[in-house]
Amino acid sequence: MPEDRRAQGLAVELSIARNASLTVLGRLMRAGIGIGLAIGALNGALVTFGRVPSLVATLSTFYIVRGADYAWVHGGQINATSLPDAFASIATGSLFGVPNLVLIALVVLIALSVYLKQYRGGREHYAIGSNPEAARLAGIRVERRVMIGFLLSGAIAGLAGVLWLACFGTVDASTAKGIELQVVAAAVVGSVAISGGVETISGATLGALVLGVINIALVVLRVSPFWQQAIQGALIVGAIALDTLLARSVARRMMTKRDYG
Repeated sequence: MPEDRRAQGLAVELSIARNASLTVLGRLMRAGIGIGLAIGALNGALVTFGRVPSLVATLSTFYIVRGADYAWVHGGQINATSLPDAFASIATGSLFGVPNLVLIALVVLIALSVYLKQYRGGREHYAIGSNPEAARLAGIRVERRVMIGFLLSGAIAGLAGVLWLACFGTVDASTAKGIELQVVAAAVVGSVAISGGVETISGATLGALVLGVINIALVVLRVSPFWQQAIQGALIVGAIALDTLLARSVARRMMTKRDYG
């Protein structure tokens, strides 16, 4: 009987510990996504109501938040070692041999792809990206769709921040510094038009993978970090130039076909 009571007590303690860790994990996820949503809402409000260009709005809030972060934490760090083991297992765990981070990324990518291709709201994003005024004349609620786009972007960025902490074990105010250039480069290399209206989730994903392979190769070759940034900038310019040339070539062929029947 005493052994049974001890076993029952141990089971209760383990259950409490597990529930506590899951509670903390849920709070961390909600906090990260919630902060991302708040910043996304701010960007969306600046663009839709303040008529601030989206690139200017996002870069401005990016540097404002980073500056406030520096001033607040004063060089402090958040370490995953002080968090429950369940949190670290997000990055270290796997399902059927596939890492959890890969599974989470696949779920997000598939969900976004289905939304953009199969739902009216997703297709309206394409229309707004191509020509906002034409989309408005067609009856699309442009401001609402733009706000939803920024909210989705902010939520995903917040989730990425939480996963970054789980993966690398520590974050500070300088974490992911300079990653904005890599994000733009990955999108452009993946054939996402800077002017809007043309993009695919698979293309952006492929661009990120290609850029990741290039970055790894540059590190292996011991290329200076300064030259790595220069190469990323050159990739952006080259991809935009190639996209422009291809678009002009297609337009020229279409005009020729129309003129000659």
